[in-house]
Amino acid sequence: MRTTHHQKVSRHGITNAAITTLAIATLAIQCHAADVSSEPVKIGSKTFTESVILGEIAAAMIESTGTRAIHRAEFGGTQILFQALKTDEIDLYPEYTGTITHEIFAGQNLKSLDDIDAALAKQNIKMTRPLGFNNTYALGMTRQRSSELGINTISDLKNHPDLRFGFSNEFLDRDDGWPALKKSYNLPQLNVAGLEHALAYRALQSGALDVMDLYTTDAEIAYYDLHALTDDRDHFPEYYAVYLYRTDLETRDSQAVTAISRLATTIDNPTMTALNARAKLDRVPEAIVANDFLNQTLDIEANRAVESRTAQIWRNTKEHLFLVSTSTFAAILVAIPIGVIASKRRKLGQALLAIVGILQTIPSLALLVLLMPILAAIGLRSVGDTPAIIALFVYSLLPIVRNTHAGLVGIPAPLRESADALGLSPMATLFQIELPLAARSILAGVKIAAVVNVGFATLGALIAAGGYGQPILTGIRLNDHTLILQGAIPAAMLAILTQTTFDILERFIVPAAPHK
Repeated sequence: MRTTHHQKVSRHGITNAAITTLAIATLAIQCHAADVSSEPVKIGSKTFTESVILGEIAAAMIESTGTRAIHRAEFGGTQILFQALKTDEIDLYPEYTGTITHEIFAGQNLKSLDDIDAALAKQNIKMTRPLGFNNTYALGMTRQRSSELGINTISDLKNHPDLRFGFSNEFLDRDDGWPALKKSYNLPQLNVAGLEHALAYRALQSGALDVMDLYTTDAEIAYYDLHALTDDRDHFPEYYAVYLYRTDLETRDSQAVTAISRLATTIDNPTMTALNARAKLDRVPEAIVANDFLNQTLDIEANRAVESRTAQIWRNTKEHLFLVSTSTFAAILVAIPIGVIASKRRKLGQALLAIVGILQTIPSLALLVLLMPILAAIGLRSVGDTPAIIALFVYSLLPIVRNTHAGLVGIPAPLRESADALGLSPMATLFQIELPLAARSILAGVKIAAVVNVGFATLGALIAAGGYGQPILTGIRLNDHTLILQGAIPAAMLAILTQTTFDILERFIVPAAPHK
């Protein structure tokens, strides 16, 4: 009688757990769907302050025409944004002519704006005229350090092979970045590290680095009293800011295209540097920076709203719950059957366990990037929540598969023999005897997967999936510890809540062993 009761309670517990997980996933999906039900103009921007400001300016300009605009700030790097533009995940984003010629269309030897227009047209993309400022690359040092070593030009670096270089990761691999610069100037430095651009400024100021890459409109150049080395061989091309937009936007919302086209020649280098300083150094929200610029420069009554802290946390929570619950539920549906198969077929089981183990070893950032072209090729969203959910799903498989397998193979042989003696079919034995007895181990695997997913999901912000990773990235960019904690603390609390919830479920799903 005790065994029968145990089987019934455990079986009902597994069913209830599945229903609960499905309900949470459904709620998260519904909340997420409610946010994307309308069709506004979708604007993207890169993961640095200037691009976010230009994204806000475009959004405010478009909203001044009566059209709703959504700005997906810090959407990703160049390739992520350009891919999103081609696949209709965004409608426009700010870009630079030098990036277009040397990275997007590297090797095509585009020389003029007309050449760029022609290359973009083949991708069903158009470009506005330049906004007016040239934000090219430069190499920078602290003024004190460059004076001590007598370094004023990039060529002077050749005489100091032991200098420590720190470049943004994108610059390390760009066609016009470090590899080409090193070749152009025959630079001998080997101590070259990649790091986030905002962190490099702090490393340079602290003395941890000697040289970093600069954007010439960066407000930090003056703030940290840096010396931008002269590009005496004219290596770096011109980087005039423009907006790239989908050709079909002209048909869908011609007023939006007209609005952003009005921004041509309205922002010179000192103006852009001042806008960057307000956002980066004075901590003025980019939306307000954009509003003030348009009000003062174009006499446009811009009133781009600034999202409240509470609204930001709630939005990030919904996005994070959607990523975690969807990926975990999908992993439960797939991983438990795999674990069952692995427990029944020894050789096949070893292969399955090896495969999920190998998948677990793939670095998370690499997996996110590798998924993008695959998803694009099969017509799915290549950025945003889709690749993030798939990556989280992959990382959830191993603990659930292993724990399901371990729970099933650990069942004592006499219990299986009793089932055979009762004449139960293999399927009945699985559902009435084996899975209930393995419930504790299976639930432990699900709990591990869910808790780990809460942490891993913060990386989804790198590919515009949102969640608690978004304020963390923004906080790093702005050197704002409050924003970093706005993402880190809720993520930690959600992980604790997730573990506690599963601990409570375990008491109902897996009853304590009866006392003798």
